[in-house]
Amino acid sequence: MPRDDAYTMEELDLPSPGARDSGPTKKRLPGPLSWLGRHELATLVLLILVPAGVWAFVVLADAVTEGETESFDERVLLALRNRAVVSDPLGPAWVEDMGRDVTALGGTVFLTLLTLAVSGYLLLDSKRHAALLVLIAVGGGVLLSATLKRSFDRPRPDLFPHGQYVSTASFPSGHSMVSAATYLTLGALLARVQSRPALKAYVLILAALLMFAVGASRVYLGVHWPTDVLAGWTAGATWALLCWLVARWLQRRGQVEGYATETGQAGNGRRS
Repeated sequence: MPRDDAYTMEELDLPSPGARDSGPTKKRLPGPLSWLGRHELATLVLLILVPAGVWAFVVLADAVTEGETESFDERVLLALRNRAVVSDPLGPAWVEDMGRDVTALGGTVFLTLLTLAVSGYLLLDSKRHAALLVLIAVGGGVLLSATLKRSFDRPRPDLFPHGQYVSTASFPSGHSMVSAATYLTLGALLARVQSRPALKAYVLILAALLMFAVGASRVYLGVHWPTDVLAGWTAGATWALLCWLVARWLQRRGQVEGYATETGQAGNGRRS
């Protein structure tokens, strides 16, 4: 039978007079995709640099394996030697001593102490996840370096006596790779708790200079071929970029402490 009363607006599925049309409902993207959408430029750069670094390392490793870099390596090493006495590097004796001091900044003992000191500080500052990230980043770099050395097993330079005792394979340079992984990772994490762009740039530039100084000292002392150092820089920087990318994502999710807000104060990783 037909109804005598009027149909209600709910029955007709019509909006009430005071209701506003909010448009189609937006679906929330999954965590990683949502974060990627909010940080397109920085994330895109990192996502491009990581595979580019892997590709550059593969190309360099292939050239070394095929012997295509032998002439270049020998020319660079001999250019840093005294022509009269090839066993002596260029410059006075104190420059060689300074080279040994600089190369120690990429040594196992120093980097281990530095990593433990930074991790201990983060633990005391109640940043347990950040401390764990540092340990994983540096420890992972060490394991990756050792694995690559065993895989390629390239002999050390034999053109003249080494300026420092060495016992492992040559490619890639462990000092260069691990120092890059350590200094760039620590520099990136430290830059993340700075709100001023000038301080961020200072920290990252200082980390890069330390990385380059350690690598250059290895060539100057004659314990590595130049391409060993180039490969170490490439692999170490790529690993640090990957850790940096993970750190950015975790800090935005609040799972790693130390994100710097726009107000200049370190927060817990989430924006309000």
